[in-house]
This record gives sequence, C-alpha cells and structure tokens, in this order.
Amino acid sequence: MSFLLPKLTSKKEVDQAIKSVAEKVLVLRFGRDEDPVCLQLDDILAKTSHDLSKMATIYLVDVNEVPVYTQYFDISYIPSTVFFFNGQHMKVDYGSPDHTKFVGSFRTKQDFIDLIEVIYRGAMRGKLIVQSPIDRRNIPKYDLLYQGI
Repeated sequence: MSFLLPKLTSKKEVDQAIKSVAEKVLVLRFGRDEDPVCLQLDDILAKTSHDLSKMATIYLVDVNEVPVYTQYFDISYIPSTVFFFNGQHMKVDYGSPDHTKFVGSFRTKQDFIDLIEVIYRGAMRGKLIVQSPIDRRNIPKYDLLYQGI
C-alpha cells in the first residue's frame, strides 16, 4: 500500500513539507517499504488519508534515504510516525517515555483517526503536547535505547 502515499526522498523535500503544510497535521512515517510492519501501517495510513484530508497530510520517508532526520528524531525502531502542525513538532503523551514519535503500527484505523483529531484540535488551541486518545493496551511497548552514553 505504500505506493498509494507520496514519498519524500531527500532532506530538502522533508524540510519543504514541514514548512509548507499549513493548518493541517503533517504526518511523517519513517520506515522501509519492504518492512512488514511498515506495510501494515501504510495500509492504515492509505485507507484513512482521504477521510483525514481536511485535517492531515501524510508522507512516507525512507530511513535510509533521509539519515539526517532519522538521527535527529532518534529513529531506532521502525515504523516511527512523527507529527507536525504549522512547522511545529507536535508531541503526544502515549504513556511511554518518548513523546516525540509513535513507534510501531496502529492497531485500527480508528486509533489513527482519533489521534489525528486530538493533535489537530490541540494544535488549533496552541498546544504543543497532547494526551493520546489511544487505549494504552493498543500502544506497542518498547524499551528506549540510549546509545553512546
């Protein structure tokens, strides 16, 4: 399903997307096209992109093609999904130590839709961090890796 969503293949394209998407949530999925979990997430993103077109713009970013952002967002697990609104990085409290990105795939389309709605409403009110509406049992668990400490 990754062929249904637009891809950003360079740092310049990612920068342009962050700067140019206005009054919408920018969703950047970092991963690889051949990874099975990425394909599962891409399926959910593709199926919801039309329904969320007034609230969100979705792009796929290959971690190997844009290593600058892979390092910047400390993407050690894929897929990782990062959110922006009007050029501002939006953080979400998932009940995990990392609020900067969602790691893994969403269990259902509705989980993703609910999350975008909460980010959109919070951003419209000027918030930079919002509480996740996703049931904690549906959020993948992982341990943070601290490298080079």
